[in-house]
Amino acid sequence: MATKTKSTKAVKKPAVKHIGLVKNDAYLQPYEDAIRGRHEHALWKLNVLTNNGKTKLTDFANGHKYYGLHKAARGWVFREWAPNAKEIYLVGDFNNWEENEKYKAKRIDEAGNWELKLPTKAMKHGDLFKMHVYWDGGMGERIPAWATRVVQDEDTKIFSAQVWNPEPYEWKKKTFKPNKSPLLIYECHVGMAQDAEKVGTYNEFRENVLPRVKADGYNCIQIMAIQEHPYYGSFGYHVSSFFAASSRFGTPEDLKALIDQAHKDGIAVIMDIVHSHAVKNETEGLGNLAGDPNQYFYPGERHEHPAWDSLCFDYGKDEVMHFLLSNCKYWMEEFHFDGFRFDGVTSMLYYSHGLGEAFCNYGDYFNGHQDDNAVCYLTLANLLIHEVKPSAITIAEEVSGMPGLAAPFKDGGYGFDYRMAMNVPDYWIKTIKELKDEDWKPSSIFWEVKNRRPDEKTISYCESHDQALVGDKTIIFRLIDADMYWHFRKGDENGTVHRGIALHKMIRLITASTICGGYLNFRGNEFGHPEWIDFPREGNGWSHKYARRQWNLVDNKELCYHFLGDFDKAMLDTVKSEKNIQKLPVQEIWHNDGDQILAYQRGSLLFVFNFNPTQSFTGYGFMMKEGAYDVVLNTDAKAFGGNGLADDSIRHFTNYDPLLKKDGKGWLQLYLPARSAVVLKKVEE
Repeated sequence: MATKTKSTKAVKKPAVKHIGLVKNDAYLQPYEDAIRGRHEHALWKLNVLTNNGKTKLTDFANGHKYYGLHKAARGWVFREWAPNAKEIYLVGDFNNWEENEKYKAKRIDEAGNWELKLPTKAMKHGDLFKMHVYWDGGMGERIPAWATRVVQDEDTKIFSAQVWNPEPYEWKKKTFKPNKSPLLIYECHVGMAQDAEKVGTYNEFRENVLPRVKADGYNCIQIMAIQEHPYYGSFGYHVSSFFAASSRFGTPEDLKALIDQAHKDGIAVIMDIVHSHAVKNETEGLGNLAGDPNQYFYPGERHEHPAWDSLCFDYGKDEVMHFLLSNCKYWMEEFHFDGFRFDGVTSMLYYSHGLGEAFCNYGDYFNGHQDDNAVCYLTLANLLIHEVKPSAITIAEEVSGMPGLAAPFKDGGYGFDYRMAMNVPDYWIKTIKELKDEDWKPSSIFWEVKNRRPDEKTISYCESHDQALVGDKTIIFRLIDADMYWHFRKGDENGTVHRGIALHKMIRLITASTICGGYLNFRGNEFGHPEWIDFPREGNGWSHKYARRQWNLVDNKELCYHFLGDFDKAMLDTVKSEKNIQKLPVQEIWHNDGDQILAYQRGSLLFVFNFNPTQSFTGYGFMMKEGAYDVVLNTDAKAFGGNGLADDSIRHFTNYDPLLKKDGKGWLQLYLPARSAVVLKKVEE
C-alpha cells in the first residue's frame, strides 16, 4: 500500500529591513553597519542628554541662560565653566580694573563651574569688563566664553566684554515662516555691503541693501561674519566669542532690527555659523581659557587645524556639546535667525579634515577615518534646531559628498535640510579655464548641474564668496578680465565683453533652473561686480577700497552692469512662476553636443540653450506636447544686453506630425541665436 507523503513548501526568508539610506541607495548596503552605528551613537547621546527622553534636547541646550553675565531680580549673576581655574575675578570699569574680593567668583561644584552674585549697583549697562583667571603656574586676562557683547577699543585695538542690559527689543514681526518654494539665497557680509570705503553697519544694511534684495526677488539672506572675530580680514571664520554679534557693525538691537525688517519683507535670515573650528587667540578667544588648552578642544595631534591655523573642538565632550548646541538655540531665540549654513562640515567629519583625500568611492566615507563625535554633534544640532523651530533651514557646506548628510535622521541621515552643490561652481571654473567655447558639451553641463543624490536636497550656485576673494576670480572676471574696466560702457563693448555677458546669463540660468532645493548668489555677483574682495591689511595700506560693493555700477544705466542685474531679477521671476519648481522633474527633451544644443522641461517651462559660439539655427525642432508656447525669458533680449535677434512677442505653435499625433505631440521649431538661451511657457488651453 502506498503511503502518502506531505508536500513541503519552501520556507520564505524574512525580507531584510534596511535603514532608509540603504533602502534609497543599494550601493550603500556594504556599509549599512557603519551607517547604523553612527545612527545608534546619535540616539545613545540623545538619550544621555535628555535623561532617556524624559526631557527634550532644547531643555539641554540652555547654557546661554545659565552661563555668562545676567541681570537677575536682585542684582547680577555671573557664571563660567573653568575646571582648571583656581581663582576667577571680574575686573572692569566698575572696580578700576583692579582685583578685589567683592568681585571674586566662587567654585560651586566639582565640574568646574564658578559663580559670582553682585548687587544691582555693582555694575551698569555699558561697563567694560574681563576675567582674571588663575591656575596652577600662571594666570591670564580673559573674555568670558559665554559673553554676549564684546567690543574693541578703537585706539588700543583691545577687546573687552561689555555689560549689556538695554530695554528689551520689541519685535514687530513676531512670527515668520520661510518661503522655501524654492529657497533663493542672497549671500552677504554686512561690513562689505556698502558703497563707501568703510565698514558697513547693520542699520545701513537694513536701509540700503535689504530693499535691493527684496526688489531682486530673493527670499532669504545668508549673513556671514556675525559671530565676533578679532581679525576683520578672516571673513568672520576665526571666531573668538561665539555668543556675541560682532560689534564692529553695531549693537545687538541693530541686528535684531535688520532681521525684523527682513521678516516684514518676506525674507528669511540664516546665519553662516562656524562650529568647525575656533580662533587660536587666548586673550580674546577660547584657546587657553583657564590654563588648559584642551578645555574646549581636542588634545594632541588633533588640537590644531593644519590648514586654517585654528583650534578644533572636542565634540566628544558633553560640555562642548552643551556649548555648541546652546549656541544654535541662542541665535534662534535671541535674534530670530531662521537657521544656519554650517561652515566647514568636511573639516569636522574627517580626522584629516578632508585634506589630501580624493573621495572616489563609497568606501572613503566609511573607512574609519571619520570623527564619530562630530557626526553625532551635527546630527543632534539638526534635531535641536528643528525642535526649536520646525520650519528652520539648515545647510551643510560639505565638499566630500558624504552620503546621508541631508537625509532625515530616521533614515540614518544627519538631518540637514540642504547641502551645498559644491561641484557646480568647480565645474564652471574648470570649464571656463580649460575648454574652448566650441568644446563646451551640453550633455556634460546637464549632467553636472543635476549631479546630486536623489534623496537629498541641494543648494545650487555658480559662485559664492569663495570665488570672490583675492586669490580666486569671479565668473565675470574669468570671462572678461581687464576689459571689464575699459569696455563695459554701453556702445563701447568689444567681443570679449559680449561673450562674457552672454555666458554669464546662460551659466546662471541653467544653474538656477535645474535646482532640487534652492539657489544661491553672492552679493554683487548677480550684476557682475568687477572687483574681488580684499580686506584692509598691511599689504594694501589698510584700505577699504576692495572691501565693499559698488552699487553705483549697477545703478548707472550708461554701463552694462544693470543688464546682468535686470536679467537676474527676470530669471528669478521666471523660476518662481512655476510653483515649487525645485520639486518638479528635470526632463531632458534634446541634446546634441555637435550643435551644442540642450533642451529640457520643468512643469510648463521649456528651457532651450544654444552654447554654440558661432552658429545660429533656424527652425530647430523639438518634440513637444501639442499646443502654443510663449517666450517668457530670452538671454539675447536687448533689455539684458543681448542682440535681440528674435522676436519674443511671437507665439510659437507646434507643427502637426502624424507620427507624433498618437502621443499628443508635435514639432516645436525655434530660431536659436548663437550663445543664447530662451525659456518658453506652454499656454494653458
